[in-house]
Amino acid sequence: MLKKIETNQLRVGMYVQELCSSWMDTPFWQKSFLLEDQSVLNKVISTKIKEAWIDTIKGLDVFQPIEEVEEPVAESEIVVPVKEIQVPSFKDIQTVSMDEEVGRAAKIVSKSKQAVFSMFHEARMGNAVDVENALPLVEEIASSVMRNSGALIGLVRLKTKDDYTYMHSIAVCALMIALSKQLGLNDAQIREAGLAGLLHDIGKMMVPADILNKPGKLTADEFISVKEHPEAGYNMLLEVKGISDIALDVCLHHHEKMDGTGYPDRLSGQQISLFARMGAVCDVYDAITSDRPYKQGWCPAESLRKMAEWSKGHFDEKVFQAFVKSIGIFPVGTLIRLESGRLGVVVEQQVGKSLLLPKVRVFFSVKSLAYIVPELIDLARPGSQDKIIGREDASTWGLKDISRYWLGEASAPAA
Repeated sequence: MLKKIETNQLRVGMYVQELCSSWMDTPFWQKSFLLEDQSVLNKVISTKIKEAWIDTIKGLDVFQPIEEVEEPVAESEIVVPVKEIQVPSFKDIQTVSMDEEVGRAAKIVSKSKQAVFSMFHEARMGNAVDVENALPLVEEIASSVMRNSGALIGLVRLKTKDDYTYMHSIAVCALMIALSKQLGLNDAQIREAGLAGLLHDIGKMMVPADILNKPGKLTADEFISVKEHPEAGYNMLLEVKGISDIALDVCLHHHEKMDGTGYPDRLSGQQISLFARMGAVCDVYDAITSDRPYKQGWCPAESLRKMAEWSKGHFDEKVFQAFVKSIGIFPVGTLIRLESGRLGVVVEQQVGKSLLLPKVRVFFSVKSLAYIVPELIDLARPGSQDKIIGREDASTWGLKDISRYWLGEASAPAA
């Protein structure tokens, strides 16, 4: 039986069905959990959360003084309170600037990494994936993407080689959500796509870590082991209560190609579902833009150029074009050269404006071969005289750690 109580009524042994707060405000990544000891209870009490739903069938009920006990009530007369779940529409979320969202997105990424690590660890140990606890995670990621897609998507691209598998799942979740929005999918489909992106690579938990993290070329047997991860993940998710057909399909088929040369089923064209075609694009983009043990990640804009070359055989061209529109021709973090002879990093794509006119933070002069005082330029501003003439490779100019410029932490280096 579900019962809503104040958090000061909680005690060890109760089963918390849900804390009445945003997922980001809770100290736990799980939606539901047992209060096993006082330390767990203390974590809840230390927050600003005032109310919680408990399940008195799975755990203890609140204390009830003896003098207040009334005559027993027949089971058939018990009225179980029904919680009214109001799911917000993504259309109601207001867009904000990169500066406004990047701090909030960083917190979501940090907490998401912890949650995905725990979820994948459970999968590696042979335990079932708790999809119910993954849903609040998808909701927070989706809300951030709706406010400003460049913030969270840009941050998850800064993953390290060691946390690639977990951060890749968060990145593909966010990219699937942004792509779903661009394709005009409804809220339910957007959530489904996000969850599918989050779980698409869970089968890699069945691949030995030394193979996943191998810096050199894989042997034939090792490559076969890696190629088995879609089916391994699919079989794992089949055991999950309430898992959707979309999540199952994306997990199994995100490595299929339009020309039929993919795996595991060598599907082609329309045999591949829309969501699996979306998953293929998002998975490849994040993979090739990320640093891996065996290679350095490519620049976002260069990655899109490479993918465009592959698109006829590999990707659905309409889905790929929608993907480009969702992240921009010059995605956040791309190093570009302006006509004025300055180098800068793309800071933000602007909704409703040309993909060629993002906001850019310039910080280096090609003419003087020196750093300049960083300046944020809106190329779409009326009267702006400057324009992008191409992308640049940071190594060509000896530039390092350029991500700090789009993150807004720029300062001119010492001479």
